[in-house]
Amino acid sequence: MARDRRDTYYWRAKEEGYRSRAAFKLLQINEKFSVIKEGDTVVDLGAAPGGWSEVAKKLSGGRVIGVDLQRISPIEGVETIKGDITSDATIKKIFELVGEGGVDVVICDAAPNLSGNWSYDHARSIDLSRSALGCAIKILKPGGHFVVKVFQGDMFKGFLEEARTDFVHTKSFSPVASRSQSAEIYIIAKKFLNVPVKKGEELDVEITGKGSTGDGVFHIQEFVVFVKGASEGDKVRVKVKDVKPNFAFADVIARY
Repeated sequence: MARDRRDTYYWRAKEEGYRSRAAFKLLQINEKFSVIKEGDTVVDLGAAPGGWSEVAKKLSGGRVIGVDLQRISPIEGVETIKGDITSDATIKKIFELVGEGGVDVVICDAAPNLSGNWSYDHARSIDLSRSALGCAIKILKPGGHFVVKVFQGDMFKGFLEEARTDFVHTKSFSPVASRSQSAEIYIIAKKFLNVPVKKGEELDVEITGKGSTGDGVFHIQEFVVFVKGASEGDKVRVKVKDVKPNFAFADVIARY
């Protein structure tokens, strides 16, 4: 309580009618990265008490769905689901509300209950963030955006790299509204890649064509992968080095 009384964002939240000071974190994230735009459908994971859902509704004016194991007090214009974000039943409920096309943005400001053991709390934070990422991958439209809170620590870099395999642009960011003593940081992941390959993946393939620059080409379904230094008819093992929404690039690591 004493800390709150000295906290500028605590008082601003009260004055401006937000449920929590966390509202300003999302406002600052959106100001810098334009994650939520007008008309977007947004899902807020771990939404209770609802501060981020309030802001998402204000920013998008569109459909906002808050998901949490706890009950969320009603927010005008926001639909809520009481459920586990790792549950298929919860995913089904989301699709029942938004349709099979998916959602534009997934946000998550959830944190585990802290034990005081930093290594344990960091690991639980990564596990929670990974669950949010897994949910986002299931419900995002191609090109959609994802924001998630993580505690910094030795597992953070690995999780950031994991998120990078599914999005075109991924960065970490600390909003000014985060408390100075907090170890929280946010991953901002933009342009979801709903494609059949991931960066770093290794594949055994046969080159079936040639691109305009002379690189070899193979297809996975209708998705095109360009392979530097390969020719039509080559049977090779490749490693995917870069992925775009409509094509990818790979290098040869072995020939057969």
